[in-house]
Amino acid sequence: MTTPRTTNRPPRRDAPQRGQGQWALGYREPLNPNERMKKDSDGLEVRQRILDIYAHTGFGGIDPSDLRGRMRWMGLYTQRAQGIPGGKTAVLEPEELEDSYFMMRARIDGGQLTSDALRVLGGISTEFGRDVADVTDRQNVQYHWIRIEDVPEIWRRLESVGLSTMEACGDVPRVMLGCPLAGILEDEVVDATDVIAATVEKYVGSPEFSNLPRKWKTSMSGCVDHCTEPEIDDVSFVGVRNEAGEAGYDLWVGGGLSTNPMFAQRIGVFVRPDQVTDVWAACTAVFRDYGYRRQRNRARIKFLVADWGPEKFRQVLQDEYLGEALPDGPAPAPAKHDQRDHVGVSRQKDGRNAVGFALRTGRISGSLLTTIADLADEYGEGRIRTTTQQKLVILDVPDERVEALVEALAAHDLQVRPSAFRRGTMACTGLEFCKLAIVETKQHAQDLYAELEKRLPDFDTPVGINVNGCPNSCARFQTADIGFKGSMVRDDNGEMVEGFQVHLGGHLGVEATFGRKFRGHKVTKAETADYCERVLRGFLERRTPGESFAHYVSRAEEAWLL
Repeated sequence: MTTPRTTNRPPRRDAPQRGQGQWALGYREPLNPNERMKKDSDGLEVRQRILDIYAHTGFGGIDPSDLRGRMRWMGLYTQRAQGIPGGKTAVLEPEELEDSYFMMRARIDGGQLTSDALRVLGGISTEFGRDVADVTDRQNVQYHWIRIEDVPEIWRRLESVGLSTMEACGDVPRVMLGCPLAGILEDEVVDATDVIAATVEKYVGSPEFSNLPRKWKTSMSGCVDHCTEPEIDDVSFVGVRNEAGEAGYDLWVGGGLSTNPMFAQRIGVFVRPDQVTDVWAACTAVFRDYGYRRQRNRARIKFLVADWGPEKFRQVLQDEYLGEALPDGPAPAPAKHDQRDHVGVSRQKDGRNAVGFALRTGRISGSLLTTIADLADEYGEGRIRTTTQQKLVILDVPDERVEALVEALAAHDLQVRPSAFRRGTMACTGLEFCKLAIVETKQHAQDLYAELEKRLPDFDTPVGINVNGCPNSCARFQTADIGFKGSMVRDDNGEMVEGFQVHLGGHLGVEATFGRKFRGHKVTKAETADYCERVLRGFLERRTPGESFAHYVSRAEEAWLL
């Protein structure tokens, strides 16, 4: 499939008087600094400058447009300088907030790793990143404290095991999410491993899609639990069987969170596995050509889909990009389980077991990643997976070795059977390293679940507690049972301190909804444990048999939730 060239296409007759920066309508003149930066030099071109120039000159020699723009195309963001409080985030300029170190993101498409690859990831953290690493909720591994001088060697090591940082950030196709147990579990609808690999190989790093209006998040999965959370991705291929019993995918487009959360919409077509890469490229091209580039805060595809509706999106996709109609398709079955993290012991279709375990809100050390690689070799066959819930899974464990592995992991505080609070808590990078953050998150989230374990030791209902350092929702606060959005709040003494706006009862799946929020209702960081305990005790007292926390919140009186 080839995507249409739009460089010289004249504006359509129905084009608005003031364009939104859509290339397909003739509005190609850069309309904001980000678009000018991309026009001046493709983001992919920064790789060679890093190798030839910046790795030798050091941080001080990096061109500002590369430093705060194109470096993202290679998975690099400048890191927040230590000691700058959250109240300064919106006051200081980027160059005042940043340190001379980088956050680096290694993309792990489909979450698939070998033990050799995990050892390399761990070694990079230990040797170059002060032994700090984060397993993200996009199945990546993220580093901090990276020096530009070390980047070429880090790339060499990653590429030696089939990994890279290519397009891990930037206005490009980001990591492609897949079920960590794809091809492993007997009840999956379809194994998306091959379609992810084919799409990544053909298009990641291609100039065809290296200049999109904004980030482009993809998931492809046949998981019966919908573990990649397709409801909130830009484009998702969701496993389904058509009326003839053929396995394929239902196409969803236009999901996303941040400050204007929207759920993806079904386009209503059935996509065969051999069509996925072409249909993905066509969807991406629609976004590239029709996406709103004038205002960056409206440059995600969710705004285009909201304006067009799924019917028009389908028509443009088929008529202008695919050149053929796709058949109508059925909706997928609802998620089989509410928890989508694959934590615990799951039976593989070959009779062995997948053992999933919880980290500490995704935070881990390179040394421990290396230990996990060794455990995967000792108890399995060296296959490890990352999940979209900041968890890890070791595959291929025989029945007689499961409990020994559970104990070996527990010795490192890696929990296969965690408490509801440990299992359900996620946190973004937060103030420690992120220039956008307002509050610290990682340690606070760990302290929070530990405190709730003490106060409510018998609480056994699944509950998601997502802690975010700012409104951008990297840890998905709007879809959590209890979502905390970082902000500065006034305490009882009238002082401005770190705190959170509360969102309650968010959930995905059937009747998906974003969490309820209450005007002016915020809690200080010091109050979060008290608040959670109060609300959860109320749930335990008032719930009906089998009722989820999210359903309880939907019917709760406001006074019960404050």
